[in-house]
Amino acid sequence: MPATATARTTLRRGIVAAAALPLLIGALASCGYGSEAKKDEPKAADAAADAGKKLSAAEVRIGYFPNLTHATALVGLQEGLIEKELNGTKVKPQSFNAGPSEIEALNGGSLDIGFIGPSPSINGYVKSKGSNLRIISGSASGGVKLVVNPDKIKTLDDLKGKKIATPQKGNTQDVAFLNWISEKGWTVDPESGKGDVSVVRTDNKVTPDAFKQGSIDGAWVPEPTASKLVSDGGSVLLDETALWPDKKFVITNIIVSQKFLKEHPDVVEAVLKGTVKTNEWINANPDKAKASANAKLQADSGKALDAKVIDPAWPSIAITDDPLAATLKTQSEWAVKAKLIEQPDLAGIYDLTLLNKVLKATGKPEVSDAGLGTK
Repeated sequence: MPATATARTTLRRGIVAAAALPLLIGALASCGYGSEAKKDEPKAADAAADAGKKLSAAEVRIGYFPNLTHATALVGLQEGLIEKELNGTKVKPQSFNAGPSEIEALNGGSLDIGFIGPSPSINGYVKSKGSNLRIISGSASGGVKLVVNPDKIKTLDDLKGKKIATPQKGNTQDVAFLNWISEKGWTVDPESGKGDVSVVRTDNKVTPDAFKQGSIDGAWVPEPTASKLVSDGGSVLLDETALWPDKKFVITNIIVSQKFLKEHPDVVEAVLKGTVKTNEWINANPDKAKASANAKLQADSGKALDAKVIDPAWPSIAITDDPLAATLKTQSEWAVKAKLIEQPDLAGIYDLTLLNKVLKATGKPEVSDAGLGTK
């Protein structure tokens, strides 16, 4: 055979072999060779597509307090566990010192999602006649204590005639303390705070100095303020957890602007995925989570908490996805009883649809809105 013919024949055989190679690989795969890789390819492709899918908002503005009772926010932001779920949507964190200012930011359109206590949530919902916010998840339970000067107050009955601080008129701790006073049979004017016990509304940042100076005799406050007072010589006279039937009560909710929820449900769902994963990580790694929360507090304020403050404070707070809706209902009844608010219509204050979707997807039980959910 001529050389040119031989070359042409060899070339044709090479082309045929090359064309047959993918078919052979496919056949081998169908027989089991490489079948695992092939089976995983669609999942990998889907994961890659999901990871690259942009959400409907370029950014989400998240508010929180520099309190350990806002541990989900502190740790979730510090570890990037919330932003990780957002596929490129940027988190813009905003720190607040009081519930009313956070509610104002939410209602004014400068905040999208916030970590906040039940009383401001109730007040914000009622004042807007149910039009501005929704509670979409729980975050924390407990972490509130009555700390007193042990030289002046040795028993609960000794509180009569003393000056006890709460963070703010009508805030969650203020409502709880006024209710406790009422159940003791004592009276206090809810507006002025004057009565059988003097209720002194004092910013948590100021309370430790006021305590050291003797201008207050104690305080009903959240962590870490409670443990700061203990480190300054105070004594825990009562842990509010003991007052609740199941030893659980909501101290921190996650709320969202109804406008943002309607326009960006995918972003809200992604944030909730992040908070659920954060809560799981906190509960599985309490020591690491405590260090992470402290690192965030230092980044925000320039100063970390001393071990003598954070070590006793941290275990008193229970981190949970459950909003403990029935306890919010009870707290609203206390506020009515104290004449701080009129009887509220709380129907629709909760929308746990996205949270329960996230919980179900992760194999966790769904949580209840205690009959106060959206229809």
